[in-house]
Amino acid sequence: MSGTMIRPARAEDCEAIHAMLVALAVYERAPDAVKVTPDALRRDGFGPTPRYEAIIAERDGKPVGFALWTSNYSTWEGRAGFFLEDIFVYDEARKFGVGQALIARMARMARDRGLGRLDLNVLTWNPARKFYERLGIAHIEDWVPYRVRGEALEKLAALDGG
Repeated sequence: MSGTMIRPARAEDCEAIHAMLVALAVYERAPDAVKVTPDALRRDGFGPTPRYEAIIAERDGKPVGFALWTSNYSTWEGRAGFFLEDIFVYDEARKFGVGQALIARMARMARDRGLGRLDLNVLTWNPARKFYERLGIAHIEDWVPYRVRGEALEKLAALDGG
């Protein structure tokens, strides 16, 4: 990991975070999926009510990766945790331990805050699954993710009379 520095993201990093989100979307075969703007990232991460946290990985003073997460809560454990929304490392910075450094920093932050877990979703075809498993991040086979959004969310909300 020599030469890699992990630090908290700052508002001025939002352009770099946005660029990495676009690169991540291309990697995940969804090049047009990123709708967020650097201004929205600034508002939601660094405004009066932050909705996420992020860290930046730098090599030679240049951002080469990031991790962005929100908080979650386990009702069974009665403890909060982190939900890793996105992690990304540029190709040229891979194999230098950058991804491991990002996840290890998140794990330390979770532990230091007394949080109980770190959750994430991974696409079934993503070779990073082996990387996560090497770090001790287990695939939960009993759980299948579901999501409602867009028109389906609107229809569901209408069932409540609104």
